[in-house]
Amino acid sequence: MKPIQMVDLLGQYEKIKPEVDAAMLRVLASTAFINGPEVKALEKELADYLGVKHVIACGNGTDALQVAMMALGLKPGDEVITASFTFVATVEVLALLGLVPVFADVLPGTFNIDPADVRRKVTPRTKAIVPVHLFGQSADMDAIMEIAKEHDLRVVEDDCQAIGSDHTGAAGKQKSGTIGDIGVTSFFPSKNLGCYGDGGALFTDDDDLAKKIRRVCNHGSDERYYHEVIGVNSRLDSLQAAVLRIKLKHLDAYAKARNAAADAYDKAFAGIAEIATPERSAFGTHVFHQYTLRVGGDHRDALKKHLETKGVPAMIYYPVACHLQNAYKSSRFPEGSLPVTEQLAHEVLSLPISTELDPEQIAHITGAVQDYFNTNK
Repeated sequence: MKPIQMVDLLGQYEKIKPEVDAAMLRVLASTAFINGPEVKALEKELADYLGVKHVIACGNGTDALQVAMMALGLKPGDEVITASFTFVATVEVLALLGLVPVFADVLPGTFNIDPADVRRKVTPRTKAIVPVHLFGQSADMDAIMEIAKEHDLRVVEDDCQAIGSDHTGAAGKQKSGTIGDIGVTSFFPSKNLGCYGDGGALFTDDDDLAKKIRRVCNHGSDERYYHEVIGVNSRLDSLQAAVLRIKLKHLDAYAKARNAAADAYDKAFAGIAEIATPERSAFGTHVFHQYTLRVGGDHRDALKKHLETKGVPAMIYYPVACHLQNAYKSSRFPEGSLPVTEQLAHEVLSLPISTELDPEQIAHITGAVQDYFNTNK
């Protein structure tokens, strides 16, 4: 059996090597390394795939979140409701811009933001909501958009972990990230659609917002040397765009492979009382950026150590929620204020969900988990 990895980037590359190598050599021969034809082609192809009018590529997913807030014209002191159970970048950009992160709790089954708690957290100072589509499936966007409409709020979807997933709601079937005012994604190498360096993008159907986003990404400029607003320098290079164009063609196949692994895990763990397998929402599809268990009975850390002895990597996403991180602690959100989020931090454990997992590896992983609970009843 080949070694098991959380994400087998080498195995994935080897399957598409001729396509990727040819694309990168094409860029090298063109010397159009910044904002070249590959970037423009990626933006068009990704827009077509998502069913959205505009895709604007940028330097990374964190930049995409920051640019979205800047393009919306949010001001220091404005409140933005988001989840605490997320990677820190979601909250980091708010703090950098002087915005006030307001944390809503999440749902225990899907790990996504709880619309009922979002509604409770709205104040006259609230200007936006940032739902995070965590681990590979969309938050309840019908409920989020209803709250936004009632209170005249902007919505930025953090789609960094769920690109390619579907949300079926009042407007029919839509891709995650295309429902709110702006959607953002990351092309970090381990993402479902990942490049071989850093990269990100923003999506919108709003022509005016698209223009503002491009302006902010380009030093606040529409025309070279003329700067209308304060901006940033955030660009996707052409080599990364060329890689992403190849991988975009395989994105749905990658999701299918991840779902097959998730199905096998679900079946193997169905009889283990201490494990709750990931809930799949009724209104969307799951692309399983992560396959995340809830492990009860204080078994989580011991199970993780057991798996490591069996050559099975496992990760904890996330051991400390954002509202309890030293950088973001406040009296408004003390320990105990987000009970589901805090409980999840003690229970979650993510197993390998690489697109390259083979049946032998899956059998080894599931057997290792079963072995632990058979000997620790």
